[in-house]
Amino acid sequence: MRRVLIAFLAGGLVCGAAGFAQAQTAPKAAKSENAKSENKSENKPDNKPAKSAAKPAAKPLTPPGTVAGGAEPTLIGQFGTWGAYAASPNGKRVCFALAKPSSSKTNPPNRPRDPAYAFVSTRPAEKVANEVSVMIGYMLKPGSESTLEVGGASFAMYTQGDGLWIKNAAEEERMVDAMRRSSDLVVKGISAKGTETTDTFSLKGLSQALDRIAQDCRR
Repeated sequence: MRRVLIAFLAGGLVCGAAGFAQAQTAPKAAKSENAKSENKSENKPDNKPAKSAAKPAAKPLTPPGTVAGGAEPTLIGQFGTWGAYAASPNGKRVCFALAKPSSSKTNPPNRPRDPAYAFVSTRPAEKVANEVSVMIGYMLKPGSESTLEVGGASFAMYTQGDGLWIKNAAEEERMVDAMRRSSDLVVKGISAKGTETTDTFSLKGLSQALDRIAQDCRR
């Protein structure tokens, strides 16, 4: 099954993708202080929150923690709402663009949850370029499907744990192209407890961030 480098967000967080994640554990999001009550409902009971310092909106989004192999991610460029990062876990170069949603809604309203993040990852050693994933901020409903809407098109996303990946890999290049040309994308999901979520991500700066990581992670 295809995996993705989904975050550099907590100690113990790891990389995924064919041949790169089999010996590693599933990624865990850093827990926000205002999501502690949600950990008892939406997330698994044994999910222990990790402290994460709040970042002012005007500063680049810098993921705390490290990845497997002891590689510390480095911010190589900030472009609008998207940060471009690079690291070399276990000597393998990895680059990704990362952003938080510009707005989030839940139904029922105001349900607490962990932070959500969108990623576009490139891993030359695995011949993977511009792989899109979303860390949604809660445990998704098992067997559910989510959608990513961008540029007037809707793409089905398969779910696993608290992550989303495109269901039809053949459509990923078209989706990334739409993301480069559009102003925002919308991600919809359903939590294990039935809460419906809608996250809107600004795509300002994404195209430049992708160009930057392509330059830094040439195959």
